[in-house]
Amino acid sequence: MKKIVIAIDGYSSCGKSTTAKLVAAELGYAYIDTGAMYRAVTLYFLENHVSFTNPKEIADALANIDITFHYNAKAKRNEVFLNGLNVEDEIRKMYISNQVSEVSVIKEVRRALVAQQQKMGRKRGVVMDGRDIGTAVFPDAEVKIFMTADVDTRARRRQQELLAKKQLENLDTIKQNLEKRDLIDSTRAESPLRRAEDAYLLDTSHMTIDEQVDFVLDKVTTRILDQKYAMQQES
Repeated sequence: MKKIVIAIDGYSSCGKSTTAKLVAAELGYAYIDTGAMYRAVTLYFLENHVSFTNPKEIADALANIDITFHYNAKAKRNEVFLNGLNVEDEIRKMYISNQVSEVSVIKEVRRALVAQQQKMGRKRGVVMDGRDIGTAVFPDAEVKIFMTADVDTRARRRQQELLAKKQLENLDTIKQNLEKRDLIDSTRAESPLRRAEDAYLLDTSHMTIDEQVDFVLDKVTTRILDQKYAMQQES
């Protein structure tokens, strides 16, 4: 059966990454965390003092950025490498979260990373999560999911994620960060965060991860069966 692209978009801390990883594992598909790519660029910009408003500095920086994903068998996770260095843990810190949306609105950054993401998914068989996958990166994705959750729930989830990494952050600070990122992501000129017309809406406010995964897999199964039926009708 022909493999498909599954696009999972939505707000921060809705469970996108965890759901996407588990769906990919269940299907034997590749998982691509596009948010991590923007975080890696943000880290590079901050470490190299790249101005967010200087087009030449941005262009020069992008020409020197190489982002790859490698599976860590011991940790059982994909990890992000920036120019050959494992930055998986560093890019998850709050100082990156506080800046990543400002980097993500930069036209040159989005265009460079979208091109990379499209190349990664060209052969299909991928689950890709982010904020513009179903609208800009893969508008032809066979299954599109748009995830949301109320901001208080998202803030609590984010706080638990940080605590698990021994990072203590105030809940109100996290909530303010999420609200700021929501505003920037949904109002930016280049590929704003929005639900694609053909995306299934998934509100995870009161759902477990297993329920979220089951929801996505149900839509995938339906799509694959429809695809199989259409092929049978043509033959």
